[in-house]
Amino acid sequence: MNKTIFIAILSFFLFLNVNAKERELIWPNGKMPDTQSHQIAAMTNECNLKEFNPDKHRTTYIEWFDSPSPQSCNGGCMVLISGGSYKCCCDVDLIELWNKEFTKLGFKCVNLVYRTPRPNGIPIYQTAWEDGQRAIRVIRSEAQKRGFDPEKIGVISMSAGSHLALLLGTSSMTKSYETIDDIDTISCHINWAIVNAPAYVTNDAETGTPASRDGYGTDVRISNVFKFDEKTCPMSLHHGGLDPYSPNGSTLVYRELRKRMIPAEIHLYPDLGHGAFGLERGIEFMRQMGFIPHDGKEVDLMSRFTSDSCRSNYLKEDIWPEGKTPDFQKHQCSPYIEWHFPKERKTSSIQIIYSGGAYRTNDTNGFEVAPTRRYLNEKGMTVVTLKYRTPRPEGLAKHTTAWQDLQRAVRIVRSKAASYGLNPDRIGIMGGSAGGHLTLMGCTSSNHRSYLPIDDIDKLPCNVQWGIGIYPAYSLTDGPEAKNKTGGNADDAVPVPEFTFDLNTCPMLFVYGDDDDCSPMNSVKCWEKMRSMGIQSEVHSLATRKHCFQLKAIPGTGSYTYIDRIWEFINKKGLISK
Repeated sequence: MNKTIFIAILSFFLFLNVNAKERELIWPNGKMPDTQSHQIAAMTNECNLKEFNPDKHRTTYIEWFDSPSPQSCNGGCMVLISGGSYKCCCDVDLIELWNKEFTKLGFKCVNLVYRTPRPNGIPIYQTAWEDGQRAIRVIRSEAQKRGFDPEKIGVISMSAGSHLALLLGTSSMTKSYETIDDIDTISCHINWAIVNAPAYVTNDAETGTPASRDGYGTDVRISNVFKFDEKTCPMSLHHGGLDPYSPNGSTLVYRELRKRMIPAEIHLYPDLGHGAFGLERGIEFMRQMGFIPHDGKEVDLMSRFTSDSCRSNYLKEDIWPEGKTPDFQKHQCSPYIEWHFPKERKTSSIQIIYSGGAYRTNDTNGFEVAPTRRYLNEKGMTVVTLKYRTPRPEGLAKHTTAWQDLQRAVRIVRSKAASYGLNPDRIGIMGGSAGGHLTLMGCTSSNHRSYLPIDDIDKLPCNVQWGIGIYPAYSLTDGPEAKNKTGGNADDAVPVPEFTFDLNTCPMLFVYGDDDDCSPMNSVKCWEKMRSMGIQSEVHSLATRKHCFQLKAIPGTGSYTYIDRIWEFINKKGLISK
């Protein structure tokens, strides 16, 4: 065998051996703080073995998993933290999944097995927090030996483990225990966190229960154990809309991050309970932030969706009969709708799409409309595009004539759906920016008449079954005409009064850039309002992205894949009819 090849093979196997899976105790003998005789450090699969001896598992440990291949290694480390109500470390399957996925992505993975069950006489999280801070210090101290950057340490977590991750991510400058040795002179901050279903975040749950008031109430707030200090890290927060460990905890954490301009994402999943959802979204967040390497080359959205080959037919029609346009103003364009029928129809549901443009202009063929239209035609869905009246009407609220056009368009589509073999009770609307505001009008206020009836079409209802708001603008009271003055973060910034949230309010999907100065909290606060009404909607924010986040985007990030969230949402909510 060639000597060079032999040395390369030997070096490779030595690399694997040095970095093989191993357990490491993190506390010096007799130095673990707040030791309690009933606590152990072990995953539940080990605890359930007949030969398990708790006295051999009293000290917290970290478990180093096999290193990524030298070819894929990216110089990062992922710390995996199980949940279990601070009563056990039970997420064995999640730890295995996360290790598999992040090792494949080039990260050195390490499992933190903290002390459980809950300690007596001190906060339920105290010993786990001590273990977590010490573990991060030990991990950082071994970065060079283990082959990763000490400033590239991230965390992924679940439930109580996510409460611990929030402590690590927001409060590393607060000492959870007194200094023991030189390891404790090392910083215990983390560099990012993917936080799944964090428990006990609001003060109606901080004693270790589900949120007793579901995270709502004028006196319900984020727990004061989270300090949000100067080393608070970027986060991707994931929560099910039906989680008894209230998703409002995640929205409150997200708001605090936004107040400090810390890049963050929030992903809220409708109709799901307590669980870890959207690992792909967390990976996209890491790629967007540069924690997973990428080439930085952005791709133009319009270049990805250029063909109408999946469209079989096209029809255009005016919205209003001649001379019957309400609040007609000469300076405004003539409104119309366009039917785009798919070549192979796979659903009888209908999506209406229109653009934004500050209510000063709108474009049925631009980047906010054409790509989604073509994408949905390819999926077998009929799309109707709307050209509403712009620029803004004189002497009326900016959205008045556009709202009239939307209500009329929905009625026309409903009146003709059956003749085209479509379902008149499966209609959704979608718009971006001002079009997102218009979508909220259509979704929340369809019982509110915007014009007097002119014919039999106006006897039909104009409610819709779903809405898709892409970076909706003008939606909070701190920014109804311009950019949000407080970023929407203030408690008194609430949805604007034109959104009546009537009894026909339907579920919505919101997607927006976290660095959008027109919309970051618009979507979240409207989601909170809908949830308080029992309406399950969905939210996806995109770290570091601004308004029109999708125009150009890096492959493998949420701003590139956002269009898939639309199809997933409609299917997930059961709104696709055959």
